[in-house]
Amino acid sequence: MTKQAFPNNLLPENINALAAYSSAKSQKLSGSTWLNANESPYSKNIELSLSDLNRYPDPQPEPVIDAYAQYAQLNKEQVLMTRGADEGIELLVRTYCKSGEDSIALFLPTYGMYKVTADSHNVAINGLTQDLLLQGSNEQIVAAVGNSKLVFICNPNNPTGSLTELSKISAIAKALENKAIVVVDEAYIEFCPEQTASSLLQDFENIVVLRTLSKAFALAGLRTGFMLANATLLAPIRKVIAPYPVSRVVALIAQQALQSDAITQMRRQVTILNRAKATLTQWLKNCSAVSKVLDGQGNFVTVQLTRKEDIDKAMQSGLIMRPFTLYAQDNWLRISIGNEQELEQVKIWLDALDAQQ
Repeated sequence: MTKQAFPNNLLPENINALAAYSSAKSQKLSGSTWLNANESPYSKNIELSLSDLNRYPDPQPEPVIDAYAQYAQLNKEQVLMTRGADEGIELLVRTYCKSGEDSIALFLPTYGMYKVTADSHNVAINGLTQDLLLQGSNEQIVAAVGNSKLVFICNPNNPTGSLTELSKISAIAKALENKAIVVVDEAYIEFCPEQTASSLLQDFENIVVLRTLSKAFALAGLRTGFMLANATLLAPIRKVIAPYPVSRVVALIAQQALQSDAITQMRRQVTILNRAKATLTQWLKNCSAVSKVLDGQGNFVTVQLTRKEDIDKAMQSGLIMRPFTLYAQDNWLRISIGNEQELEQVKIWLDALDAQQ
C-alpha cells in the first residue's frame, strides 16, 4: 500500500506558511571551536539524589521561586518559572493576544522567536526598527506602536547588543498604560545588571521582564527561565501555563544555581567574560578585514566583515560562529565570548585575515 502524503489542507494557513526559527544548534555543523550560540564556556558539576520521580513535581517549585525572587529583589508573587524565556514569550502571546486580530511590536533586528511565536498564533507583526527605539522620541515610538498589544524590547538586544535606557522604557510603559504590555527580554542582563527593568515593576502594572539561566548562569542545557511581573498581570498566565512545566530534576539544579555561593561564582565569571569581550573587541577593531564592530552589552560581539567568504572559510575550518544577514547585508557575524583558548582561535583567524590584505 502506497503511503499517502500528509494533507497540508489540514493545517491553518499561518502554520502552513510559517518559517521555523533557525537556532544555532538547528544547523548541522561540525567544528572544534563553538562560539555561535552565546553559551557560557563554564560547565557545571551537578550532584543529584532523586528517589521520587514516580511523583509529579510542584508546578512552581517554591524553593526555586523563593531563591529567584531574592536574587531579583522581588516578591515571590512576582515570579513565574518557565521552560526557558522562550516559553515566557509564547505564554504572553497566547494569553494576551487574540488570534487574527491583535499584533505585537518588534524593534528589528532583534531576537527571531518573537516573530515565530506571533506567526504561529496568527498574531500580526508590527515591525519597527532599533533606530526608532534608540534614537526616536517617546512620542514617535508610542505612535508607531499604535494598537499593538505587546511591545517586545530585547535589552541588551540580540544580535546588536544595544541598550535601551530605563528612562525610555519607563516613558513608553507610562504612555501605554491600559493599552499594551511592555515586555523587556533580559536574557543577557547579568552582563550589565545595573540596567535591569525589574526595578520598574514597583511603578508599573504593564511591564514584564523575561529572564533565563541559559547565559551567565551557564545552564543553557537546562532550559529554565523566569517571568517577572506584578501578580495581576501573571494571574491569567498562570491559568494558561502547562500543569507541570518544571521537572523535579530541573528544579533541583536551578535551586543549586541560585544559592548565594553559586551566584557569587556566576558574577565572578561574568567579570572574566566582560574583560575577555573587551580584548576581543579591540582585536576586531584592529583587523583590516573587519569593517564594523557594534559596541554593546551581552556575552557576544557582532561585526561586519569586508568579505563574506572570510566568514565561510572560518566556519569550514571548524571555527563555528553565527553568520547573520543584518540591514540587508549578509556579511555580518556574531561571536560568542568563549574561554581563553577559544578566543585565541579567533585571534589566529583574524591575524591570518590581516596577513592576506
